[in-house]
Amino acid sequence: MKDYLMNLPTLTVPMPRETLILYLSASEGAVGVVLLVERKGVQTPVYYASRVLTCPETRYSTLEKLVLALVHTSRRLNIYFQAHPVTVLTNHKLQNVLRRPELSGRLAQWAIELGAHQLTYKPRPAIKGQVLADFVTEIPKERATECAREEEEQQVQDEKETWSLFTDGATNEEGCGAGLRLLSPEGNEFTYEIRLEFKSTDNEAEYEALMAGLRIEEKMGAKHIEARVDSLLVAGQVNGTYDAKEPSMILYLEQVKDLARRFDSCTVIHIKRSENKQADALSRLASTSFSHLAKEVLVEVLNTPSVLRKQVNVIQTGAQSWMTPILNYLSTGILPEERTQARKLQHKALHYQLQEGVLYRRSYLGPLLRCVDAEDSNYLIREIHEGICGMHAGPRMIVEKIMNAGYYWPDMHMDDVKELRKCKAYQRHAPRTICPKKI
Repeated sequence: MKDYLMNLPTLTVPMPRETLILYLSASEGAVGVVLLVERKGVQTPVYYASRVLTCPETRYSTLEKLVLALVHTSRRLNIYFQAHPVTVLTNHKLQNVLRRPELSGRLAQWAIELGAHQLTYKPRPAIKGQVLADFVTEIPKERATECAREEEEQQVQDEKETWSLFTDGATNEEGCGAGLRLLSPEGNEFTYEIRLEFKSTDNEAEYEALMAGLRIEEKMGAKHIEARVDSLLVAGQVNGTYDAKEPSMILYLEQVKDLARRFDSCTVIHIKRSENKQADALSRLASTSFSHLAKEVLVEVLNTPSVLRKQVNVIQTGAQSWMTPILNYLSTGILPEERTQARKLQHKALHYQLQEGVLYRRSYLGPLLRCVDAEDSNYLIREIHEGICGMHAGPRMIVEKIMNAGYYWPDMHMDDVKELRKCKAYQRHAPRTICPKKI
């Protein structure tokens, strides 16, 4: 025991251009690595590293976590990675993931960053240093769990006390106005209309609405605010994405930031106009001159129409078409009983793709073409040929335009061509020599 304690394994210094060995480990809340060097069959540690994952990073897959650990180690131990070739021992296929040509997003950025180092990926022959990597990962795991629990509790507490604020400003020839919609943590809703009796632009009206809402929230004693505006400029300037260059915008931005400091937390989120319809309606009403209206406007709700609506009969078409065998094969794997037909269908199905129940045909260096049945193809032909914007062109031009629009059907029947020839406009404009049998 004394001899063992006197010869404990310590960190060593690698020799110049000596090959280093790296073990990776990943858990739910942390990642860890161990850098070693092997001399005379004995692996000696050079450096340990670990990292606690953030909340978004905990949702990464195992491969992404391992790549993140490798990137974190290359940044932290950049001196070792630049001066030594590194062999990564892992049973996961990191090399195949990082060298795929269709990479996008963070994996593509990590692959480019790791490409600057001399990395070699090999399968792990034995556990050895992997035990140390797993141990390094387990050390911050408990701390990561505690941090995640505290962060979740704080987030739940903030959500219980957060006020939601919807603002919108409107300007027109009759005046300017602002609409506010406040939602308390208990679910109570308050609406306000503010009329601006001075000339202002759309952006200034948006700022006035936001500032008025923050003042009201302050009087109500709110501590946490989530302001939602449909103006991309206002949200970008407050969050620092856009720069305020006009003098008036600079003054408004300073006032908004000064009001935001009075709260414990205040965030400004950009939303679509469709999500801000209530505040938009209030701002438009406030911007309209309503001196001729009474102070109180009574609103009556009608649940049923005063007249009977027209009865619409739903026409159901047959479900069988040329797409049915392909759909059955791609969705459930059903093949015809005849062997020849089954082989034809298997080869034919390679040119098609099924997405969310819709059949598409793959095209070479082009977009996917949506497959349609005979009824839909007939409608497309007549709409392009005889519709409001119809061009009365020949069949070949019509087919080309339909396929450029993203539709596909395998055969063009002669009956459709004959029906087109009966049209007077077609007889005047379309050439008589074009009559394709296939697309």
